[in-house]
Amino acid sequence: MTDEHFRRLAAYKAAMSLAKGMLHQGIISESEYAEIDTIMTKKYGLSLDSIFRTIT
Repeated sequence: MTDEHFRRLAAYKAAMSLAKGMLHQGIISESEYAEIDTIMTKKYGLSLDSIFRTIT
C-alpha cells in the first residue's frame, strides 16, 4: 500500500466514523449513511467493492 493510498483510506475511514456517529445518534438514516458511504468511496478513490468499505 502506498502512502497516498493509505492517506486516502485514512480520510475515508475518518469521514465514515463521523457518519456512523451521526447514524447512531439518529441524525441520519440508514439510507443516508449508505449514500454518504458511496460519495466518500468515490471522493477518496476507493473501489466500490473494496474490503475497506464500511458498506458492501
